[in-house]
Amino acid sequence: MTDGTTTDLVASGWGELREARWGAARQRFEAALSREESPEAWEGLSWAAWWLDDGEAVFAAREAAYRQYRKRPDPAAAARMATWLAVDQFDFRGAAAVANGWLQRAHRLLDPLEPGPEHGWLAFQEGYFALGANDTATASELAARATELGRRFGVADLEMLGLALEGATLVTGARVDEGMRCLDEATATALEGEATIPISGAWTFCFLVSSCIAALDFERASEWCDRIAEFAERYGSRYMLAFCRAEYGAVDVWRGRWVKAEELLEAAIEDYSETRPAWVGGPLVALAELRRRQARPADAARLLDQAGASSTAHLCRARLALDEGRTLEAVDLLERLLRRLPADNGLSRAPALELLVHARAARGELEEAGAACEALRDVQRQVGTGPLGACADVAEGVLACAQGDHDRARTLLEDAVDVFERGGAPFEAARARLELATCLMALGRVEGAEREATAALERLVELGAELDAARARRLLTSTRGGGPPLGTLTPREREVLRLLADGLTNRQIAERLVVSEHTVHRHVTNLLRKLELPSRTAAAAYAVRSGLLDSSPA
Repeated sequence: MTDGTTTDLVASGWGELREARWGAARQRFEAALSREESPEAWEGLSWAAWWLDDGEAVFAAREAAYRQYRKRPDPAAAARMATWLAVDQFDFRGAAAVANGWLQRAHRLLDPLEPGPEHGWLAFQEGYFALGANDTATASELAARATELGRRFGVADLEMLGLALEGATLVTGARVDEGMRCLDEATATALEGEATIPISGAWTFCFLVSSCIAALDFERASEWCDRIAEFAERYGSRYMLAFCRAEYGAVDVWRGRWVKAEELLEAAIEDYSETRPAWVGGPLVALAELRRRQARPADAARLLDQAGASSTAHLCRARLALDEGRTLEAVDLLERLLRRLPADNGLSRAPALELLVHARAARGELEEAGAACEALRDVQRQVGTGPLGACADVAEGVLACAQGDHDRARTLLEDAVDVFERGGAPFEAARARLELATCLMALGRVEGAEREATAALERLVELGAELDAARARRLLTSTRGGGPPLGTLTPREREVLRLLADGLTNRQIAERLVVSEHTVHRHVTNLLRKLELPSRTAAAAYAVRSGLLDSSPA
């Protein structure tokens, strides 16, 4: 191992890196350093340690390389190390402020120099951080600079990552077709195998998969997860395997393969905890969402506490609140999240807007629900994917039911069920069927309502979605004429129910009855509890079926 000159050992170490023999590379570089320190040997050792998930060794080696390149002096190489140290601080430790400090050091070294590849790497990393901070304008500008410098200097890694970042930024802004073209070009470059830093290809795939999942294009995401899995196995990267498992888990949740999703997400949590603790929040939130669907709210809340604050965590907390009837809390969480997301980040805003329609409609705040629905439709029209369109159809269908327009709601909900079924999304299809069953009840189509509720119940039981299965059972009881009678309501609650079924908002009911909105909300809550109904729309359907609208007011 110690035969040959120090230069030979460093060269052979870099050769071992190219062949993905990380342990052998580490031995070569350590042998070279035992003879004579050089920045090239420290830089090579940093990459060997990176692939071996030895974070402390990565920092020690990169910092040593940085100091020696400064001493030489070689400001461009020192800036390269400063840039990678910024990435490492964010990657391994989640230390954004420290990462920014290293980026500023890189700037100080590079700004006086003529443009070169190191300028491109700095632009890419700053653009990546800007995208994470929802600054899409800056991210797009820096991505274009990285791509241009990669092309100018023939650095395939830089060119494809710049394109991938530009594509991801466009997708975030709901310009999905443009973004996917950039991502397709970047991945084509990655597949050609011209990258000198192997992780560049994997990162390019990661940008594509994350963008596909954001746009609810799960079929395409699944295909690219296979590519990343192949990469992770070939290069032995537990870090990339963790990402792959987390994304696969998200796909399997959507596909209804919940047992497999649970295995993958738990494995991703373990992998990230061991290699990149700063990134463990993603799979923790994904597992929390699965626990919520499984009617395990306490487990979901515990996982969210571990995950910390994030947009996806806020969404899951809002869903939990809505599940438990805490509609005001859900609205507050969603509006808080939307205030933090820039208006041009359309795709990032879509899930919150969708949930806000449901939460506002549940509160009888139909005008506000309508505004959220229109904003969601604006995003959906830009994105153009079928699943997002189906989500918007369900939201608008629920709103139409609440407004008393059951014919329009029926069409929207039927279309949503069809799209979800074709797209292999059983949970979403079952929930859409429940809304459709409620709508059909209001239209007096009892057989159709029973058929849809039964199909939903069978699928929800199969999935283990007990909370929604219980809702399906209550609907079936209602279609069969069971459940508590209308006479259990007080005269005022019957009056509120009549006005609710007419499509009035809580505000309009309050004005009609000359009471406060809070009082109306309390009456709605009480009548839902007494009638054992899951929602305002179900209550409206019950009012129609019971003949309440045909009788004179009490």
